[in-house]
Amino acid sequence: MVFETRARSLAAPPTAIRPGLVAVGVPGEVVGLGRARPRRRVAGAAAVALLLLAGATGCTGSGRPQPPAAGAASATAATDPSPTPTAPAVEVRDDLAGLFRQAGLRGTFVMYDVTAGRVVMVDRERAERRFVPASTFKIAHSLIALETGVVRDEREKVPYGGGPQRVAAWERDMGLRDAVRVSNVPVFQELARRIGPDREREWLHRLGYGNGEVGPAVDRFWLDGPLEISADEQARWLARLARGGLPADRGHQATVRDILRLERTAGYALHGKTGWTDATDPGTGWWVGWVDRGDRLYCFALNVDVRTDGDADKRLPLGRQLLHRLGALPAP
Repeated sequence: MVFETRARSLAAPPTAIRPGLVAVGVPGEVVGLGRARPRRRVAGAAAVALLLLAGATGCTGSGRPQPPAAGAASATAATDPSPTPTAPAVEVRDDLAGLFRQAGLRGTFVMYDVTAGRVVMVDRERAERRFVPASTFKIAHSLIALETGVVRDEREKVPYGGGPQRVAAWERDMGLRDAVRVSNVPVFQELARRIGPDREREWLHRLGYGNGEVGPAVDRFWLDGPLEISADEQARWLARLARGGLPADRGHQATVRDILRLERTAGYALHGKTGWTDATDPGTGWWVGWVDRGDRLYCFALNVDVRTDGDADKRLPLGRQLLHRLGALPAP
């Protein structure tokens, strides 16, 4: 069985917030270098010798230095290796584990301070361990649905299948925006069947999401497994989405970012999604998202063991408390 907390929706204005910084990729241009077929071997060898001499001196036959040909310069730039991005520094803050104990929970928290290039972890071992993502996968799943064209846009209504559901709010057809807000499982199961296992698998690998596994049940793989992702991976993946840096249409990424917005003030915008599954014992509860403060971006992932409904209800208060303590959210 899969659970999700009752909808906690803060009404958001229809206009989108200013997106975070967007990394713009410029495709490299590869220049083809043709090779002339020599008429005679001797002439070809002589030509090679002259070219080598000219290249070594940087001069033409006139003796005046010449700049490199435009094509040669482009070819060099295209083949130069790109600099390896610097991995963010990891800071372990197990002093914050007391907040989990006060809440009566066992879990982990990761905050990726993208601007500062720093990742903060509470319980690093658990932060790097993979868990079933449950409804937090609706973030990536919404993007995959848009990319594959199984829905035209976030407003197209998707049938829930009819019949009673364990959550009354799921008992109607709805578009992506409402389906994410109330965490409508049957609507996303219908989307998964439309996408199909091959395209699900293809997009999981393209987006670099968790272990990328789909398994035999296309409408259950994010609820029961085998798909898994760690809190550390969640925070880093969300940083790519928040900046429009995933290998997907940037308009679709902006749509998903807007769907996830929970609140906006003059000083920050909070985006997030919860998740909860009892496919494991104990169950796993998630809250993931990011805080955009204009010139600063903080991406986060919280997961905790869930043994009772009350444990699930503690996710957002605990997550907010940690974001306040780490300076991502202003003091309450």
